Amino acid sequence: MKPVIALVGRPNVGKSTLFNRLTGTRDAIVADFAGLTRDRHYGNGHMGKREYIVIDTGGFEPDATEGIYREMAKQTRQAVAESDVVLFVVDARAGLSAQDHEIAQYLRRLGKPTILVANKAEGMKEGAQLVEFFELGLGEVLPVSSAHGQGVRSMLEMALDAIPGYSEEDDEESEVANDVIKLAVAGRPNAGKSTLINAWLGEERLVAFDLPGTTRDAISVPFERDGKKFELIDTAGLRRKGKVFEAIEKFSVVKTLQAIESAHVVLLLLDATQGVTDQDAHIAGYILESGRAVVLAINKWDAVDAYQREQIERQIETRLAFLKFASLHLISARKRQGLGPVWKSIVQAQASAMRKMTTPVLTRLLQEAVAFQAPQKVGMFRPKMRYAHQGGMNPPVIVIHGNSLEHVPDAYKRFLEGRFRKAFSLVGTPLRIEFKTSANPFKE
Repeated sequence: MKPVIALVGRPNVGKSTLFNRLTGTRDAIVADFAGLTRDRHYGNGHMGKREYIVIDTGGFEPDATEGIYREMAKQTRQAVAESDVVLFVVDARAGLSAQDHEIAQYLRRLGKPTILVANKAEGMKEGAQLVEFFELGLGEVLPVSSAHGQGVRSMLEMALDAIPGYSEEDDEESEVANDVIKLAVAGRPNAGKSTLINAWLGEERLVAFDLPGTTRDAISVPFERDGKKFELIDTAGLRRKGKVFEAIEKFSVVKTLQAIESAHVVLLLLDATQGVTDQDAHIAGYILESGRAVVLAINKWDAVDAYQREQIERQIETRLAFLKFASLHLISARKRQGLGPVWKSIVQAQASAMRKMTTPVLTRLLQEAVAFQAPQKVGMFRPKMRYAHQGGMNPPVIVIHGNSLEHVPDAYKRFLEGRFRKAFSLVGTPLRIEFKTSANPFKE
């Protein structure tokens, strides 16, 4: 699974700037004043073939006892608990502060791999200015400039190498045998994930209790059904026990993200008694972004009345409209109702994700679609599509070649997707369509 890196430090030391640098995005808002970041912020990054998850946190005050600072401290503690390695960011220009000492004392007490990063060190001579940071007792001080990228790669290599038992080969060997389907069961706390897996296994293999966050780690269970081998992954929980947060805090976003990344199919389990929440939509969005095949199941369907059922159906149509390609099932894990059809959808989604599509068939389907409805002319140019071929699997990727394809609107792209889906019976998997425009030999 992807290693997790947490960025920790007092306010305004440049953690969000470093987060943007490590993820290659501008997802974290950056401004020159303290306290802008408050919640945990997750992002994906990679260095060559080595991939990782980064957690950005707000300014950390370990001893905060009231107000927003207490909540921010709780968020940071949760991020540290989820992480494999911590980057403790200090301000090389502002120098050492009492708050830095408090954070260092907290991190030393945890004993988690920690790298001390002196940010904003551009243009500074190494040595004299950084000596004071050795007082923190965290070993070598690494000078970097997150704004300019100086020293960031060396810092990242050091962070990944500091993770116990992790090596570059872990990313390459994360896939299991081709005949085993990895199924991740994802969803909010207390949606019934462990109860569902127990119902499938026919035994109390996982602890199931009516309390959000009962599961403390991502549990993997081998399973065989109708001659097919599966690896069931129950997601949730903190990696380390010992610190007990409020029940809702025991749900680890990182564990869900890692399970989704390593799975072939994801079963997104919704709680009928709670409806479709923002957290459900975020998880669904991440599944789509990861390109994983997905099956939707609404658990505890027997516990809601007709009005609630109607509300949930409307919420799915609005909040999860981007997962229209996924099969939807109404189940009760506790009563073991409606579980059989779910397996058929899981196998179908996996088969769709790995579907092979030949170039002649794709090209013929493309030509038929254009003959039925040609793309709209944009200015002087009308997009001209010549041929299509498959560019990848899991998720399926269709690459279309032609001229002026940068002008193809999203609506026409959805039209093509519908035609391809129907022709190849693609159910439960995202389908990505890429356009490649031929170079103009007469263009200067």
